[in-house]
Amino acid sequence: MATPSHHQNPTPSTKKKKTHKNPEANFLYELNSCSKSKDLKAAISLYDSALSNNTRLNQSHFNTLLYLCSTFATDPDSKDLALRYGFRVFDHMMALNIHPNEASITSIARLSAAKGDGDYAFEMVKKLGDYQVSPRLRTYEPALFCFCQKLEAEKAYEVEEDIDKMGLSLEEPQIAALLKLSADTWRGERVYNYLHKLRRSVRWVTSEIGSDVGSVKEAILRNGGGWHGLGWIGEGKWVVKKGNVEPNGRCCCCGEQLDCVDIDDVETEKFALSVAGLALEREVKANFREFQDWLEKNADYEAIVDGANIGLYQQNFAEGGFSVLQLDAVIKEMYTRSGNKWPLVILHNKRVRALLENPSHRKLVEEWMANGVLYTTPHGSNDDWYWLYATVKLRCLLVTNDEMRDHIFELLGSSFFLKWKERHQVRYTFLKGALKLQMPPAYSIVIQESEKGSWHVPIVCESDEESLRSWLCITRPGGCEDEGKTGSTMETCEIVNGPCCKSSENRNNEKCDDKTTSMTGKRKERSP
Repeated sequence: MATPSHHQNPTPSTKKKKTHKNPEANFLYELNSCSKSKDLKAAISLYDSALSNNTRLNQSHFNTLLYLCSTFATDPDSKDLALRYGFRVFDHMMALNIHPNEASITSIARLSAAKGDGDYAFEMVKKLGDYQVSPRLRTYEPALFCFCQKLEAEKAYEVEEDIDKMGLSLEEPQIAALLKLSADTWRGERVYNYLHKLRRSVRWVTSEIGSDVGSVKEAILRNGGGWHGLGWIGEGKWVVKKGNVEPNGRCCCCGEQLDCVDIDDVETEKFALSVAGLALEREVKANFREFQDWLEKNADYEAIVDGANIGLYQQNFAEGGFSVLQLDAVIKEMYTRSGNKWPLVILHNKRVRALLENPSHRKLVEEWMANGVLYTTPHGSNDDWYWLYATVKLRCLLVTNDEMRDHIFELLGSSFFLKWKERHQVRYTFLKGALKLQMPPAYSIVIQESEKGSWHVPIVCESDEESLRSWLCITRPGGCEDEGKTGSTMETCEIVNGPCCKSSENRNNEKCDDKTTSMTGKRKERSP
């Protein structure tokens, strides 16, 4: 029989009352409540009471108060109160010799900018170094935006230089502000550079920029275009329209073909070296170096095939195994699409040996080997390193459904990986045994500048249907027409996939000609 416990649960009358928090902790708790509820007046009342009671204040108290004041610094009804107490709180903090951190400085910089003092905001950011604290991009924003709004260009550029020195990268809001500043102050070369920074930094612009055309419109109307590295080209007025892009990549406004954008030569070389470096750390060095040497001597492939990914596709059933027929279908389809050039299939040697030992598969596998289709990776290797390196090094297509999200690809970083993947990956499906390839898109959803000097800027779209996405089409009238034709009046019309700019002379021929995506992933030189 179980012995009853002598330890009984305490009754409410026997429970010890919770000790009250100390004044400092209680003050912080109540301040945080004010911060959550965005109650500036209550927070200020608490601060005044804390001063009257000689409550010992710490950095957390001051930061919470500064944050609240900076939040209300742009509110017309609370601005005066927020500024008065914000600077008072900061002066009190410094008088107590409490060192500010990045959050403290960001708040005081916002307060300074709110009263139009960008110089003090920037000065505060530079003082962070005295406390061995690194600023963040948000710390610089108040000074930068203040200078941009006041058209103090040289000061704004100085802030940008400091941001760059700290190893930080501008994002769309900062680039847009600098672009507009440069356009408003007639600095053409700066405008050109910021347009390209915007192009490199974001895939598309926000609806705020797109809705009023903003700094992009200002820059183009005043200065021109041309993605060739030589600066602005041509002369004449520019027309800005909002329209759509056809599935084949043709702009409905000007009829120009958008590009499927690839990473550049420098990025490609860095990418290849990065993959090789990581592979040599994780693979048997002699094996991977042997593959690198072999690839140097056999560099004519236009497509790489992830053999295991295709052979094991949809094989998770009782009789499933490695589908040689699926892999052969992909090989032959890529051979046909490339103008009778065989792709390179990467497959583990263990898998190849098993296929050769199977009489029903041996003849087909030997045929692949005779045609130079197979490269067998050695025992203990990871196929992923081999097919990824080959694709990057040869700048060709990669046939795989692997989304490349595992730890291997996380090691490579994502700065240009998604752009590369979009341009080079070929996905596939088998519907009732029939192969269907999904080639890279005909065009990239990124800011583009054409040889003819036009700009195409995608705007953020909530829908997954790309045909519904709006683009800014910025051209010279007549600049995109065929030789021998004169410019025509551009009008806006409604079509099934949304507003689209059409030339009035082409109104009756709204359907764009579908252009087949190039089979090869290798970059081609632009025609003169």
